Amino acid sequence: MKITIIGLGLIGGSIALALRKAGLATTVYGIDKNESHAAQAIELGLVDQIVYENNSFLSADLIIVSIPVSATSAFLPHILDSIGENTVVIDTGSTKDLICQTVSHHPRRSQYVAAHPIAGTEFSGPGAAFLGLFDGKTNIICEREKSSEKALLLAFRVFETLKMKTIFMDSVEHDKHVAYVSHLSHVSSFLLGQTVLDIEKDEKNIFDLAGSGFASTVRLAKSSPDMWAPIFKQNAEYLSQALAEYIMHLQKFQYHLMKRDEKELHQIMTKANDIKRVLKS
Repeated sequence: MKITIIGLGLIGGSIALALRKAGLATTVYGIDKNESHAAQAIELGLVDQIVYENNSFLSADLIIVSIPVSATSAFLPHILDSIGENTVVIDTGSTKDLICQTVSHHPRRSQYVAAHPIAGTEFSGPGAAFLGLFDGKTNIICEREKSSEKALLLAFRVFETLKMKTIFMDSVEHDKHVAYVSHLSHVSSFLLGQTVLDIEKDEKNIFDLAGSGFASTVRLAKSSPDMWAPIFKQNAEYLSQALAEYIMHLQKFQYHLMKRDEKELHQIMTKANDIKRVLKS
């Protein structure tokens, strides 16, 4: 199967590695506007050849779109305009509703599968790609009813090859839920990192005191702003709601902290401990 991957970073590169190893991809073409990333993808064996978009769209059996969500929204209609009648297009964006709206009435909408493989690290670029990134993780497909049976079957085959579990969700519900379980944690990490960096300007030894707890909490602050700023923009409504609730809990905690109310602080943390029931691993 001929596969074209648009965006050769962590997600696109890791998909390429997995599909090549499994033998699902006979030829992998790559597209990336960053020339350095394109050259690195060749050196690392992620793709067989770097191509210009129109050279590979018509002949591809599958196109994976793994670029920032703002670029996906802008570029996806053109991709669907340019593909052959047997080509399937899958995107991997972390927001779904605006992207789906963009191609809602496109004549080739049925050849597109709106997906979100929930996996990643704080690293970016082709060098961050690795086998096993998706193992055991969850993939979400939105607007299942708007994709053809052929497109869905190929998508299932791809995500099964990546060793993912696929579930289905409405695009609006998807964006609402990921605002809480993914996007909010990234905002929290970015701003915790910024807070500590601001303090470090005056207190030079602060990072000498940073232990594994700080490192794990702020890890996501090393994520690519090029990827996350468009995600935050596209999901601003639901992320703002999540932030408002988060700020409310922070203010409540601060109130009891200033009152030195150990009992209330203990109770808040005890309630939060229930997350262990949800996150059983």
